[in-house]
Amino acid sequence: MASDPSARADTADSAIDSVSVLSEDSRRRMFSFIRRARRAVTRDEAAASVGISRKLAAFHLDKLVDAGLLRARYGTPGAIRKVGRQPKVYEPTGAQITVSIPDRRHELLADLLLDAVLTEGADESAAQAAVRTAERRGRQLGEAAREETRPGRLGPERGMTACERLLDQYGYEPVRDTPTRLRLRNCPFHPLAAKAPDLVCGMNHAFLSGYLDGLQVNGVHAVLAPEPGECCVRLGPGDQEGDGRPVQDH
Repeated sequence: MASDPSARADTADSAIDSVSVLSEDSRRRMFSFIRRARRAVTRDEAAASVGISRKLAAFHLDKLVDAGLLRARYGTPGAIRKVGRQPKVYEPTGAQITVSIPDRRHELLADLLLDAVLTEGADESAAQAAVRTAERRGRQLGEAAREETRPGRLGPERGMTACERLLDQYGYEPVRDTPTRLRLRNCPFHPLAAKAPDLVCGMNHAFLSGYLDGLQVNGVHAVLAPEPGECCVRLGPGDQEGDGRPVQDH
């Protein structure tokens, strides 16, 4: 997964726009036809594939281009080059569309686990390697955010504000209980967290703890405080209560 949450947020917005574009039946069928063709397709071919006029097909094709799902160029379909003006042809861009509501980050979890497998030391278990990798990734993100924003000294209240942006863009759905407490309403790793709560919640806790350390937020800690239907971690002062146990009903 890319480490830039802003890029991920932009990607999510783009995915929603793409899904909206594909909601029209003829447009969706033309897009499927062009993907299956495995070559550049003309407007006439696209129009014939769904039984509409060339003019209407051009309108829909341009919408697909604007959404980043197709690219257009002038050329001749197939290997034969013809003399004269070449027609406009369309081909897929290779864009992948993923939309999840509420937001999920299964690819982040997979990336962390892959790093853990590749770097597991002889003196640690697989679970220990996974937690170490998660903490390191969170710390790197926090350090990068601090370098970019240069916020100065961050106490609990300003620290919470600084954290909210990343937490929101990674799908945690943060909500301020108080100026110095953040509850995370969504688990980005559901439903996988429910299958292995000790492992996944431990990695999540390490990831968020690492982020706070990298960002250098004073007086705020990530605490395991599981609640059904929410993230297993809350952020708040060092005396925040939490039983430290992952929850089964995530």
